Amino acid sequence: MTTTETRPRRTAPSPASSSVFLALSKAGFRGFVRDKATLFFTFLFPLMFLVIFGLIFGGAGASKTKIGVVGEGAVIPALERSDAVELTRFDTAQEAEAQVKAGDLPAYVQQDGDTVTLRFAASDQTQAGLVNGLVSGVVNQANIAATGQAPAFTLDTSQVEDESLKPIQYMAPGIISWAVSIGAVFGAALTFVSWRKKQVLRRLRLAPVQPVAVLGSRVLVSLGVAVVQFCLFVGVALLPMFGLRLSGQWWLALPLLLLGTLSFFSIGMLVGAFCKTEEAASGVANLITLPMAFLSGAFLPLDNIPPWLQTVSWAFPMRHLNEGMLDVMVRGQGVDALLVPAMVLIAFTAVVGFIAAKVFRWED
Repeated sequence: MTTTETRPRRTAPSPASSSVFLALSKAGFRGFVRDKATLFFTFLFPLMFLVIFGLIFGGAGASKTKIGVVGEGAVIPALERSDAVELTRFDTAQEAEAQVKAGDLPAYVQQDGDTVTLRFAASDQTQAGLVNGLVSGVVNQANIAATGQAPAFTLDTSQVEDESLKPIQYMAPGIISWAVSIGAVFGAALTFVSWRKKQVLRRLRLAPVQPVAVLGSRVLVSLGVAVVQFCLFVGVALLPMFGLRLSGQWWLALPLLLLGTLSFFSIGMLVGAFCKTEEAASGVANLITLPMAFLSGAFLPLDNIPPWLQTVSWAFPMRHLNEGMLDVMVRGQGVDALLVPAMVLIAFTAVVGFIAAKVFRWED
């Protein structure tokens, strides 16, 4: 009777998970840096929008309504002291009225003794209302002053924001959100489609590499790119020509930005799971990011869009990212302002990421 000794089967040693993760992450960063088109659309393209919008709207806060004035009296110096209008003096009322009829001025004011005459163009109802209200207020103040009696009521006015607030304060968070969405959505979608076509995913699946390491390395690349985008865009917006001023707790925008990047990355995963070519993935990614940017307030204020569209915009992660970044970067709010946006972004990432994982394909 012979006995057979059973020996344990020797398996090939598998690489450490941490070393595989770092190797994949380094390869991802190198591939990103070497791709000139990706660098352009991730950094330079959205940065052009920030610079152009910053230059166009940089002096918006200093604009004044121009009106013409004719004659002399107490009302005209009071209008000038209001610092709300820019006065253009005319010798005769006929000259001023010709300018108003031609559309060069919204209105003119003539004072002849105690009589004040206001003539305005009704074609611009907004300007007409502003000029009417301003001139009426100045005339009422002059009437009270002429009686020698103290006013019965006083009005204390001031803005709630910092007095140095400029349009760049509101534009910068939106442009940053849009730029991050481009980097994360396009980066994830195009990478996975390209890897699938080139059989990279197939080789990774057959290799002793955990799928978590593959996915985690690509997530790390997207998060790193988002941090670089944030630093670059904020640094440019802080230049004197733009004049961005950050609130005391502006750094709270960074963790929220990372959560937003994860939500955009999950969208990119979903796009990459369905699309078979880079061209199709690029088209679908554009179809998602551009409307989302317009409907989330990244380019234009949402006050003028229909109320139902404003309600729909809350379904997009970019809207919550924009609002949260505005709260901490502009409005000076604290960590409490980030709770709701952070919870929504986490939930969005979990739901879309779960769907993307279920439909994800390693091979065509």
